[in-house]
Amino acid sequence: MALLDKLTQEKCPICSETLTTDKSNSLLSHIVKSCPNEHYEKEFIPALEGYIEHYMVPKK
Repeated sequence: MALLDKLTQEKCPICSETLTTDKSNSLLSHIVKSCPNEHYEKEFIPALEGYIEHYMVPKK
């Protein structure tokens, strides 16, 4: 079962941390997964039937 969990967990492409789902709205099925270090965010939007990925750009 641990192998299945490892395969299904999504990782941040920058730091390889496991994405968390803190900002999701389950009533609208809008799922937001984000990196705990705020490098990356992935949203599933049911109306678009797809994902939108956000990469955080460091401020200068």
